[in-house]
Amino acid sequence: MAVSERRGLGRGSPAEWGQLLLLWLLSGCCSGRIHRLALTGEKRADIQLNSFGFYTNGSLEVELSLLRLGLQETENTSPLVGFSLSRVQSGSVRYYPTRDPHECPLQRNSSNFLVLFLIDTKDLQVQVRKYGEQKQLFISPGLLPDVPSKSGLPKPEPTDPSKVDSGTSTVSEAKTKPTMPQVPIGKNKELVLGLGHLNDSYNFSFHMVVGSRAEEGQYNLNFHNCYNSIPGQERPFDLTVMIREKNPEGFLSAAEIPLFKLYLIMSACFLAAGIFWVSVLCRNTYNVFKIHWLMAALAFTKSISLLFHSINYYFINSQGHPIEGLAVMHYITHLLKGALLFITIALIGSGWAFVKYVLSDKEKKIFGIVIPLQVLANVAYIVIESREEGASDYGFWKEILFLVDLICCGAILFPVVWSIRHLQDASGTDGKVAVNLAKLKLFRHYYVMVICYVYFTRIIAILLRVAVPFQWQWLYQLLVEGSTLTFFVLTGYKFQPAGDNPYLQLPQEDEEDMQMEQVMTDSGFREGLSKVNKTASGRELL
Repeated sequence: MAVSERRGLGRGSPAEWGQLLLLWLLSGCCSGRIHRLALTGEKRADIQLNSFGFYTNGSLEVELSLLRLGLQETENTSPLVGFSLSRVQSGSVRYYPTRDPHECPLQRNSSNFLVLFLIDTKDLQVQVRKYGEQKQLFISPGLLPDVPSKSGLPKPEPTDPSKVDSGTSTVSEAKTKPTMPQVPIGKNKELVLGLGHLNDSYNFSFHMVVGSRAEEGQYNLNFHNCYNSIPGQERPFDLTVMIREKNPEGFLSAAEIPLFKLYLIMSACFLAAGIFWVSVLCRNTYNVFKIHWLMAALAFTKSISLLFHSINYYFINSQGHPIEGLAVMHYITHLLKGALLFITIALIGSGWAFVKYVLSDKEKKIFGIVIPLQVLANVAYIVIESREEGASDYGFWKEILFLVDLICCGAILFPVVWSIRHLQDASGTDGKVAVNLAKLKLFRHYYVMVICYVYFTRIIAILLRVAVPFQWQWLYQLLVEGSTLTFFVLTGYKFQPAGDNPYLQLPQEDEEDMQMEQVMTDSGFREGLSKVNKTASGRELL
């Protein structure tokens, strides 16, 4: 059971069930970058607690208020329970190499940056071992003072470089252990922190301050219980931990600091695109279909969702947590935006409202698959946003979101492919070769657009996130939102309500109409008259 502070049933309608589901997901208050995780009966050997990008003078505070192992006295001479803190300079995807189940991450040496906090329940102490070059990384027991400095960041305790180099803590109770053998980069340094013991539980706290640019990077904090490394021999344990991370500019990670402005600008861009699209529809009411207004609703919903997302990041940066009501509005608009996006793409690809009134059985099945999957994907997104990374179900819902999103992206391509095949078959049989070839070309362009949109937002964006340095991770969101805006603009341009749009030129005229038109034109009867497009009377025009 995981508790995270980030954000009589009877027969009822689907809407009531949806409301109950949303209230259940958002029942807890949100805590943003101040994380509180409580695990009960946990059996995992490795728990990924959090990942955060620190700038110079950034701080990490960890308070382990309860650790109940329930273990008997063992003959192990080295601690098998503790925390590990690693750092990467670029890329946000964690790498966990396969290891022997009998090998404990807390017992390995490393030439790279690594800090281990080894909990020794026998001697009631926590050994802090440093690996790699860490000249200006200050680790001390206890939490930082609550009084913030002028920059908004709590002032770190004054440190003496000579004491840091000797591997001692600023607290008088800390004991100095002998230094470990040298490694290729720097020296291993070992500090000792006190471990509290109350009844059958243990507790301690520490804080870390990044003292120079050399120590900046993306830090990953994990908890390890190597007693549970062997399958089939896991023993449940309880864990309650509070994690608070800060940068000089606020509570946001290095890659998240620009997101407030980014989402605000993109919200304005989608709003401007929606207003422009509505103006186009108002100028061409004769050729406007219902799906055109659906496209306008999608643009405005996307703008509102980004606006709430931007506001959430503002409050997280200043207070450490968002406003719960605004977070709920963001989740609702995000759910609507996701459903509208895939429905609109599938409807355009199937030709609904443009070239036909009724969807085929195959297309109805696609919508029967995409719509429920989109609801599931948005539920997974809300669960991920409202849970801590170390929660037991966090990884499960993250995999569900990734899988469902890929399925939806593949499913929306089928209507476009079917329409292309239909136009290919009809181009040489109904005598409307020119019109059908023009539509076929447009459908092929739209197919390429959808493929590029999925490729850029799902594949290229992830590769970019892995490749760029930690402080440039926001380029991932920029690429996703920029690609989405470009896709919206191109789709609107291709399917705008214009009389010369080949997508709106319907093959309703039979050969007799065409012959009569030719006769009337040759006889001069229609001289000075213009033809009225018949698409207006035979469609659901608004």
